[in-house]
Amino acid sequence: MAELRYRGREIREEDILSIRALIERYPKESRRKLSTRICEAWQWRQSNGALRDMVCRGMLLMLERAGHIALPPVSYVRHNPLAHRARPEPVLIDKTPIEDPLRKLQPLEFEQVRRTPQEPLFNSLMEEHHYLGYEQPVGEHLKYLVWAAGRPIACLAWSSAPRHIGSRDRYVGWDAAARRSKIRFIAYNTRFLILPWVRVEHLASHILGRMAARISDDWQQMYGHPIYFLETFIDPERFRGTCYRAANWVLMGRTTGRGKQSNSYVPNRSIKEVLGYPLTKRFRELLGGLA
Repeated sequence: MAELRYRGREIREEDILSIRALIERYPKESRRKLSTRICEAWQWRQSNGALRDMVCRGMLLMLERAGHIALPPVSYVRHNPLAHRARPEPVLIDKTPIEDPLRKLQPLEFEQVRRTPQEPLFNSLMEEHHYLGYEQPVGEHLKYLVWAAGRPIACLAWSSAPRHIGSRDRYVGWDAAARRSKIRFIAYNTRFLILPWVRVEHLASHILGRMAARISDDWQQMYGHPIYFLETFIDPERFRGTCYRAANWVLMGRTTGRGKQSNSYVPNRSIKEVLGYPLTKRFRELLGGLA
């Protein structure tokens, strides 16, 4: 059998045989109960002692998709409120063109709007004007509106970093253990929108520079820990990433074109450029990477 691994755990042939035996012994049990039994048998626990139940269920799905086991039918489908979430409604807003030089727009105001009355405005602007639309983030995330003379001119969304990006991990110098323990110190720029009626030279790179100066403190205030590194993806078939490069972000490499659920080495989505920006010269030391 080819080597199988899931979330750092090697899955041996005897493991698969033991899973098959449990399925045969308890044919009417739910997948959740089966996962609990496996975690208890393997003593597969988190650092706080809790069973790694969700990780185990992901492993079981992977094994079933690869043809190694046959899971019992799904007995219960949990209600997912995000699956039927109403899309943000459009808002009435002044769309008069803004074309003044950057110096005349100053001072710009940056407002973190997550969990504030301005969050619906952010959501609506993203939904209506970003080519990807609005997407509700999961995990740790912040949302920003940028204002000039009382008018919103830009939106930025930041969230928890993807768990494994090969080019990023090599740039930082991570091994798997360091990545697992330090991934929370990286923020991922999921959306960056300059509103379409705003045409101001150098505005985007200026906003990125201002964001880099404040996001760690804002993250500390919201989640109790700082940020040491920023990253984003650029689709080179659509964009050149000029504003990121002008703001001194560095190209770390490219994605493989395979999503995290992929079970093959064949790309199934567009390949992206991976750009990063250290918030401190000591980022490798602070992230537990190699100098």
